[in-house]
Amino acid sequence: MTLVGEWRVLSRPDCRLCEAMLQQLVDLLGEQAGQVMVQDISDDAELERKYGQRIPVLIIDGEFVCAYRLDQSRIQPYLAN
Repeated sequence: MTLVGEWRVLSRPDCRLCEAMLQQLVDLLGEQAGQVMVQDISDDAELERKYGQRIPVLIIDGEFVCAYRLDQSRIQPYLAN
């Protein structure tokens, strides 16, 4: 499986939902999960304003894909075999 596009998880420290989403990505993607960038939004006022109440958020190629929990049906178009 190959990731299509740039994958980014918006997160913050000590976020259990964030940890759960990241673990789901590891379980799904295996070694490819290492290509997923994790961004702490704590020091970014714009991201805090936009996503602060919705984290974790998965963004692929700059587009919102899902929040709170990994939605596998929404990420399928971004996966290549």
